[in-house]
Amino acid sequence: MAEEAELDLLVDRAVPAADGVVELTLRAADGADLPAWKPGAHVDLELRPDLVRQYSLCGDPADRTRWRLGVLREPDGRGGSAFVHDELAEGTKVRARGPRNHFALADAPRHLFIAGGIGITPILPMLAAADAAGGDWRLVYGGRTRTSMAFLAELTDRYAERVEVRPQDETGPLDLDGLLGGLEPGTLVYCCGPEPLLTAVEERAPAGQLHVERFAPRSVGEPVRADGFEVELARSGLTLTVLPDRSILHTVEDAGISVLSSCQEGTCGTCETGVLGGRPDHRDSLLTAEERAAGDTMFICVSRCWSPRLVLDL
Repeated sequence: MAEEAELDLLVDRAVPAADGVVELTLRAADGADLPAWKPGAHVDLELRPDLVRQYSLCGDPADRTRWRLGVLREPDGRGGSAFVHDELAEGTKVRARGPRNHFALADAPRHLFIAGGIGITPILPMLAAADAAGGDWRLVYGGRTRTSMAFLAELTDRYAERVEVRPQDETGPLDLDGLLGGLEPGTLVYCCGPEPLLTAVEERAPAGQLHVERFAPRSVGEPVRADGFEVELARSGLTLTVLPDRSILHTVEDAGISVLSSCQEGTCGTCETGVLGGRPDHRDSLLTAEERAAGDTMFICVSRCWSPRLVLDL
């Protein structure tokens, strides 16, 4: 896969965006332009050498001087969001890698955007792009309360009647049956938010019309194969045995082959690897059904193998 930019950033601004949400604005420490990106992209922030997290870019892709992120404090999280809220003040330096995009906005006659809570962040630049193109679109934005919903005033001021605000304490749960039951052909649905929302939308949206982005891995059950298998590294000339209790990623790294990786749970996309032979057992939270069926790429931090051998572009 293509090399990604690694750069030092400075926190230009850190302000509250909602209850429990901080809005970060980052710029290059050397003042240079930041890498280009498109709606749906995210970046890795290396908060400490042992603490790397992914956050969606939610600013203006045309502004190469700054990146904007929105980060929810997760009280039961693994420490990343707490570090962002407590340690990243104005002037703080932070290492970043990316951008990366597995949630790109595709052209369509109509778009329906569904956001839950902090899931609004990757969708914000999508709305701007759809609106600038004169597209037919609407956003349904749900949250616990109005005060917990980030960027709410920005959305309602800019887009008015195209945005439906649905705080759960005022309007109850989102009416997904009503939203998705009579979806017009050609409408693409983009959804980001907590896992219960994503699962419910996946159960209702027509096949081929839905794009989702997860912040946490989905449940995928047990691997197809309980035993080990072989991986042939086509460019390195190595054939390795992947044991049942080891990932492909760790097996490859143990053999001295360097592979970029980050989340190690199948959500960030950093370790995407081309498949030249064999059938992957996809266990990530990124690929669509069509991409899984094609079988020409996989995320080796979590995915495994149906066949006795895989041939990888490594």
